[in-house]
Amino acid sequence: MTVAGVDCGTNSIRLLISRPAEGADGAAAPLADVVREMRVVRLGEGVDATGAFAEAALERTFAAVDEYARLVQRHHAGRVRFVATSASRDVSNRAGFVAGVAERLGVEPEVVSGEEEARLSFSGAVSAVDVAGLGAEDLILVVDLGGGSTEFVVGTADGTVVGAVSTDMGCVRFTERFLHSDPPSADEVAAARAAVGEILDDVAARLPLERVARVVGVAGTVTTVTAEALGLEEHDAERIHGTHLPVERFRAAAEALLAASRSQRAERGFLHPGRTDVIGAGSLIWAQLLERVAAVSGVAEAWASEHDILDGIVLSLRS
Repeated sequence: MTVAGVDCGTNSIRLLISRPAEGADGAAAPLADVVREMRVVRLGEGVDATGAFAEAALERTFAAVDEYARLVQRHHAGRVRFVATSASRDVSNRAGFVAGVAERLGVEPEVVSGEEEARLSFSGAVSAVDVAGLGAEDLILVVDLGGGSTEFVVGTADGTVVGAVSTDMGCVRFTERFLHSDPPSADEVAAARAAVGEILDDVAARLPLERVARVVGVAGTVTTVTAEALGLEEHDAERIHGTHLPVERFRAAAEALLAASRSQRAERGFLHPGRTDVIGAGSLIWAQLLERVAAVSGVAEAWASEHDILDGIVLSLRS
């Protein structure tokens, strides 16, 4: 059966339509992409300050849902799951958002908990990353660094989740809170780093980071920093997916993006225009958390995955 998953986050909304790979059979058959789309709609614009979706943000999101609904119909997806994450959890006008999506797509969006978001992200990331060589006691840390939140989930190579933490830390939220100058001032960066440090203290107290043997980062911030580290001239998902680099190389790339002005960032061919203003905060978060995990666990490198919560949503439709 052809299935479709939608991931609606704070900054972007994405669609994946998949069907069993040609010649494959059975419930565990690998899935092949039919359609994979992404639109930057900034649904969470201003939510941190107002507690509600802006009308313009809803209009942008509904326009993307209209487009996705046509693709779902065209490819005859038999099952559809729409997952909404950080920005949709606590807004005062969530009912209007839910009704608008249901009217257009025919399914009601699930505003999932941070823990469920983390589980789906772990499933998607681990499904596509080489975990050979890991022992039974080794843990994988999957980090889903989004616009409004960052999910940390640790589990084993066979997909068993050991623990998960969702934090109110993301590239859009931290840009709006801290990084107002272009490029960010030293004081702004220091305030952002202090806030990240406090959140990481809490994560370290709740998850066994000392047992982590591999770190996998997913979502747009991580893949963008990876593109910078690789020196890509344009976004190349095949080059980025499965790339593993030293933590120091990720840190250097993140610092370069953080220090650049928005006009300098816009000159990078791999950077989506919708991330130009927020990639500085995302880069700061990614570099700082890698340094923290490396200090605790001794892990010296990290992996980037193009497969994430969206793939996890689609995989969940097979059960």
